[in-house]
Amino acid sequence: MDLSAAVWRKSSRSGGNGGQCVEVADNLPGVIAVRDSKDPDGPKLLFVPTEWNAFVNGIKNGRFDQFQPSGSHHPRNGGPLTRR
Repeated sequence: MDLSAAVWRKSSRSGGNGGQCVEVADNLPGVIAVRDSKDPDGPKLLFVPTEWNAFVNGIKNGRFDQFQPSGSHHPRNGGPLTRR
């Protein structure tokens, strides 16, 4: 896909983290493009808007927060998970 018309932007929350950011281009018809800000000529990920919206909503709802095994169980062994 030709991404030459993509307008890339960083999150307003990405300041002060040493440049470890992703950039998003949402101005292209039918696709959301994502890239590593440190490697703008590197690979890009492409999402349809419904996929991107589900991902963003998952972040907002804490769905991807880190998990920590509880007790002596470990998730690889089918043990329970608890949020940190």
